[in-house]
Amino acid sequence: MKKFEYFDVTADIGFKSYGKDLNEAFENASLAIFNIISDTSDIDAKIEKSIEITSEDEVSLLYDYLEELLFLHEVEFMLFSQFDVNIEGNLHLKATIKGEEINWDKHERKTEIKAITFHKMQVEKSNIVKLQAIVDL
Repeated sequence: MKKFEYFDVTADIGFKSYGKDLNEAFENASLAIFNIISDTSDIDAKIEKSIEITSEDEVSLLYDYLEELLFLHEVEFMLFSQFDVNIEGNLHLKATIKGEEINWDKHERKTEIKAITFHKMQVEKSNIVKLQAIVDL
């Protein structure tokens, strides 16, 4: 099963991430976000951060989580490459994320993400979990 894929949206980029459960799909959404910004295979997991979020529904939880990742990236000047997500009761997320400070001499500079959008954001559960989101570039 592929972890994530991108689709074209005018002036933005969308992605779908997949997982055997909600935790894995969120982890793969994290990879999709940071692979837009840089190449995650070049990001060492040197620094660990913890995130804890509670939201009113699964789509809001996805939005809030991706927003928190983007916030940490922008405020702490970090890139992340490893994600361990644990969602309890579908509405409370605890995540440990690992990465390092941005070094544009080492890390490939791809595309800046300005914001996460709610537009067409989806959480679908069947035999696999599929997430869909669009980011504003």
